[in-house]
Amino acid sequence: MGSIMRKFCFFTALFCILISFLGCSGSSTENSEIKLIRVDGSSTLFPVTEAVAEEFQKQKQGKIRVTVGISGTGGGFKKFIRGEIDIANASRPILKEEMEQARANGIEYIELPVAFDALTVVVNKENNWVDWFSVEELKKVWEPEAQEKITRWNQIRPEFPDEKIALFGAGADSGTFDYFTDAIVGKPKASRGDYTASEDDNVLVQGIEGNKYSLGYIPFAYYEPHKDRMKAVPIKWDKNKIKEPVEPSLENVLKGIYNPLSRPLFIYVNKKSLETKPEVREFIEFYLKNASVLTREVKYLPLPDSAYEVCLQRLQKMQVGTAFGGVPEVGLSIEEIMSREPRL
Repeated sequence: MGSIMRKFCFFTALFCILISFLGCSGSSTENSEIKLIRVDGSSTLFPVTEAVAEEFQKQKQGKIRVTVGISGTGGGFKKFIRGEIDIANASRPILKEEMEQARANGIEYIELPVAFDALTVVVNKENNWVDWFSVEELKKVWEPEAQEKITRWNQIRPEFPDEKIALFGAGADSGTFDYFTDAIVGKPKASRGDYTASEDDNVLVQGIEGNKYSLGYIPFAYYEPHKDRMKAVPIKWDKNKIKEPVEPSLENVLKGIYNPLSRPLFIYVNKKSLETKPEVREFIEFYLKNASVLTREVKYLPLPDSAYEVCLQRLQKMQVGTAFGGVPEVGLSIEEIMSREPRL
């Protein structure tokens, strides 16, 4: 009886090992067939890249998976510079310190503009006293010196109500934060700190919708689906060729009159990923060839076709570097950006 039991235990153990081996082998085979592309960064660009990723994955019938994270432009660049992701979504160009860190880590990249955005100043739908803002008034509210000093609406204009302003804006890791502070205050990252900040624009939308005395700034694509519950504020800028306040709209961005808050959006692609992962090159080519249609679907403004052609040429030639030299610039046309030679 003991002998029979020992044989039974032996064959049972052998059977379990065989099943375990086959199971692991099957899992490994399955995982090896699904290729992974990692994207992270700007919440502003997220809707565009997510739309492109969904269409690309449909075309590839599940053989390639594209993950798109939202850690803010700065957070995305941190991961990109460490080599943790293949592509960084960015709502501003790469900064000098990020370029230096990338160089130190041996990370080379291709900078590709993919869409336009109209950064939008918004108030609650019940706000019936604001018709427009000047850039000077916005600076008065958002500059560092305003902290705990400019806190009530009637401090912006005497005719505004004597009510506390509920401020909402981008978090410090957001490219939207960098661009807004540069365009309005005159220096990137120069901002008061006593406001509700988030890299997730959906958090800001909810806050603005929920407070009658709110004032904030968000990407246009996050305003557009909620425009029945909040109000976009036209902006007047003395340096603009249009002297009247200009509404944020994709049409006004294309006309070049919504300044200084219109901006290009970028993807940065790791050169090594392009060289070692054919699926990354496939995805980027798909992105550039379909961005014109898919950006419109998510309420963004596509670049001119000629700009996407230049991007495809840069991709084919593997032209690494940035057209900005690590210094943010406001109010550039896409033609000027695309005419510059990228450099590391």
